Amino acid sequence: MTEYSMYKRTMIEREKELKTLRLLLRRHPVVGIIGARQVGKTTLARRLAETWPGQTFVFDLENPEDQARLADPMLALKPLKGLVVIDEIQRLPGLFAVLRVLADRPRLPARFLVLGSASPELLRQGEESLAGRILYHELGGFTLEEIGPANGEKLWLRGGLPRSYCARSQAASHEWRQGFILSFLERDLPQLGISVSSATMRRFWTMLAHYHGQIWNASEFGRSFGVADTTVRGYLDRLASALVVRQLLPWHENISKRQVRAPKVYIADSGILHALLNLRTSSDLDAHPKLGASWEGFVLDQIVRRLGVGREKCFFWATYSGAELDLLVVRGRLKLGFEIKRTAAPRVTPSMRRALEDLRLTRLDVVHAGDRTFPLGESVRAVALHRLLDDISPLN
Repeated sequence: MTEYSMYKRTMIEREKELKTLRLLLRRHPVVGIIGARQVGKTTLARRLAETWPGQTFVFDLENPEDQARLADPMLALKPLKGLVVIDEIQRLPGLFAVLRVLADRPRLPARFLVLGSASPELLRQGEESLAGRILYHELGGFTLEEIGPANGEKLWLRGGLPRSYCARSQAASHEWRQGFILSFLERDLPQLGISVSSATMRRFWTMLAHYHGQIWNASEFGRSFGVADTTVRGYLDRLASALVVRQLLPWHENISKRQVRAPKVYIADSGILHALLNLRTSSDLDAHPKLGASWEGFVLDQIVRRLGVGREKCFFWATYSGAELDLLVVRGRLKLGFEIKRTAAPRVTPSMRRALEDLRLTRLDVVHAGDRTFPLGESVRAVALHRLLDDISPLN
């Protein structure tokens, strides 16, 4: 079953994403969708084309026929009017220069939606050729907003990749994710220009899964691999550029306390994390030492995407004296703090009080696994995860 037919079968509509893309295409001549493999870029673009009010043209550069149609891209694209979708654009890098010319035409007869995996080369080509003309939109997996809070446990266990979440059984979902990992390492990474062997990257990715939610320590990883710190740092950057690993940067305040300056690392999708750890069922996950870290990463991603802020505005904070904050979102003078606790009875801790005082937080929310949202103190709330959509509003 193809990714597109999978969506049609499950009828999970990504209306918020579609609305965002329509708005961006009104504002910019070229919009790029970037995201990890199998996250649903192609399906979203095809759904947008189906609902576009004018003419639409779709080119998939994994299809040899479409590659042939674009052998002379200027000749093929210049006459088109309406919406032009170009999938897997990294396979034809010369298109960026052509799109620059087409995007500068008066009255803009066509808008272009381009799709690609987030390789450094793709971003560099787009930035150089289409500076000021293209805006990138990062697409993630399914969210609580799309599938409903009642399905939160399933989303956490299987992750947000459509074919994993929509699989007919938990066993089928786990099997698909194992296949995804193998395919990603052996086929996709080389296509993104990453030449490290699949066995090395598999070992590194699995080791990262065991460090999920922890502060990056290049020296420890380097010793484990018997290579230099800079080498393992390169491995981390490669997986991060492919959007399968996230780095949460540290925030620094001008205070007397010594503050942590290394990033935290997370496997981007909770389902892939569980596959790397070989956790097949909820029972396996409940008995695993990474249970709390897995839940933290999942909830953190849901908060960031609910707020609708760029990840460049998201940080964690920690001091060597023990104070810490799982997530700090900074937007102008607004500072929102979030602590993530897998408990039904959250409470204010001394660490939270220090974060409130030292960071001068506008508000601190403790997101927990219970049923109710209630105040914990001045500027502090306990927010139930399944009420996240009701109690936390987007910032844009």
